[in-house]
Amino acid sequence: MPIQRLKGALRILLFIAVFLGGVWSQSSGVIDDFLFYLPDVQYLIVQHLWLTAVSGGLAILVAIPLGIVLSRPSMARFAETAMQVLNVGTTIPTLAVLALSMSFLGIGTVPAVFGLFVATLLPIARNTYAGLKGVSPALMEAAAGIGMSPAQRLIKVELPNALYVIFAGIRTALTINVGTVPLAFLIGAGGLGELIFTGIDLYDPVMMLAGAIPTALLAIVVDALVSTTAFVVVPRGVNPSRA
Repeated sequence: MPIQRLKGALRILLFIAVFLGGVWSQSSGVIDDFLFYLPDVQYLIVQHLWLTAVSGGLAILVAIPLGIVLSRPSMARFAETAMQVLNVGTTIPTLAVLALSMSFLGIGTVPAVFGLFVATLLPIARNTYAGLKGVSPALMEAAAGIGMSPAQRLIKVELPNALYVIFAGIRTALTINVGTVPLAFLIGAGGLGELIFTGIDLYDPVMMLAGAIPTALLAIVVDALVSTTAFVVVPRGVNPSRA
């Protein structure tokens, strides 16, 4: 009961804060200032989503098969070494990765997609590997006992039981990707970073927030979409606590 009362009080406080924020913004003309940038936001958000979709999609297409290959018993000696190589993509700051990409690939969309791809790769590959390695040995023995081939065990036993962990990696990676895309503006790839960094340069808080707020909302929406997809796709009976 005390927890329920606390949640109710927090909802009321949140409602009051949103109401007061709306009153203040309306009276100060902030909403009109934001609406001035609405056409720019609509145009740049398409670029932002495109960069996220391409780099994130490529990372998923590469990282999941890579995680599957590294989880095979024959690759046990090389798996952690390969993971450490992938870890370089997250150890190096994303801005430095983008700068290195620009040095080799020039300015524009291609180096931005490559840099974001590298930064997104590790969480998906790591979770795919960990999810498959975490499947119960008893399940694997039972599958082998009824005559399943290694490929059948992978498709019918390992992947269904690892899906929750794999989706957790995709969820983390894509959310980070959305928040990192604004840096792509610095190498000429567009996106909402144009409003954020231009607003900082011009000391224009409204312009900066016109880029920052949609970026934050996009990250929340992407996280919710991946979470909903996982809920729909993951077979019933798989324990979510494994993720």
